[in-house]
Amino acid sequence: MGKSRLLLDTHVFLWWQANDRRLGLPIRNVIASADIVFVSAASAWEAAIKVMLGRLSIPDAIESGVEESNFEKLPILFSHAEAAGKLPFHHQDPFDRMLIAQAMAEHLTLVSHDRRMKDYDVPVIWA
Repeated sequence: MGKSRLLLDTHVFLWWQANDRRLGLPIRNVIASADIVFVSAASAWEAAIKVMLGRLSIPDAIESGVEESNFEKLPILFSHAEAAGKLPFHHQDPFDRMLIAQAMAEHLTLVSHDRRMKDYDVPVIWA
C-alpha cells in the first residue's frame, strides 16, 4: 500500500488547529495517521488576507501552527503557479486553484470540505 500524503485545505487546517467539531473524528484520525501532511503557503497567504479583512481571527501565525502540528510547509513553486493557471475554470477561488494544482503536481490527496474540488482530477478526502 502506498504512503498517505495529504494536503490540507485552509479551512481543514484551521479546524484542526482549533479542534473544531466540524472536523470529525474519522477525518482527524486520517490526518493523524498520514505518512506526511502538508499545508501550503497559499493557505498562509489566504488566512493573512482574511485576517486583514476582519473575516478571520486566528490566535497565531499559520506557520507556527504548521510547525506545532508537525506538518510540512509546502512552498509555492513556479511550476505550481503555471499549473494553476492552466486548470479548467470550475473554481474561481485562486487559493483553492493553487491547492488543486499543488496536489496534482506533488501527487497529494487533498483534504477539503469544498465540494467544488470534485470537478478536478485530484484525489480528495471529504472533511
